Amino acid sequence: MTTVPPEGTPPAAATDQGVGPLLRAWREQRRVSQLELALRADSSARHISFIETGRSRPSEEMVLRLAEHLDVPVRERNALLLAAGYAPRYPETPLDDPALDALRAGMEQLIRGYEPYPALVVDAMYDVHAANRGILMLLDGIPEHLLTPPLNAMRLTLHPEGLAPRIRNLREWRGHLLAQMDRQIALRRSGQLRRLYDEVAAYPVPEESPGTTEPAAPVPYFALPLRIEHEGRVLSFISSISTFNTPMDVTVAELAIETFLPADPATVKYLQSLVP
Repeated sequence: MTTVPPEGTPPAAATDQGVGPLLRAWREQRRVSQLELALRADSSARHISFIETGRSRPSEEMVLRLAEHLDVPVRERNALLLAAGYAPRYPETPLDDPALDALRAGMEQLIRGYEPYPALVVDAMYDVHAANRGILMLLDGIPEHLLTPPLNAMRLTLHPEGLAPRIRNLREWRGHLLAQMDRQIALRRSGQLRRLYDEVAAYPVPEESPGTTEPAAPVPYFALPLRIEHEGRVLSFISSISTFNTPMDVTVAELAIETFLPADPATVKYLQSLVP
């Protein structure tokens, strides 16, 4: 049986060898030369080389500086510090911890204020932590087994019993979501996210359903829309994702607020008609 390491845990071989191989792997993944990284970090290519080969042990400050310039996610910065022999710098506070009460309340107020347009809060695995009534409207009629917590936005969207049969441009939207996940896998090097990707990418693609009312004339969309059927109408949305600036906690760093802006006048008119 193969044992999968916990999320955010570096490969055992790299950890055993210290921080150097991990930093080299991040540098190569970011396609940055030793000289370029040295210039960014106010160091020298020779010193970077010594760190990567284990001839020199970087200070805690240097580990964090290199991680910053390599755009290493907060969770993996802790792994780098541990591999270098230092304590983790960033806590991972459970989202239901009282310390995050103000954060949770702020996010919930934000997505409620966005109604009647859909908005939700997801983590790095696309698990849903909060959703407004606009999202619940789109989920109406979804089978119960897909709505059992924790809800996963990717499963809900791409599962053949989920939203997939209702999405009128499914192949385009599916391609967009899989490409987004692929970029996140490259950024985070997450085995758990890779397994989710493999699962949802293997879902059969339902036929796009004909027969719903189409716009009288083509709409000049300014970004790829999500075109989804709801009660015989085709609603169009443009997705936007927001994250927190310079987070100092692993949990907060991995949260994202996704909002869906109406992409045409017909969608605006319909959603506004639902407001009491």
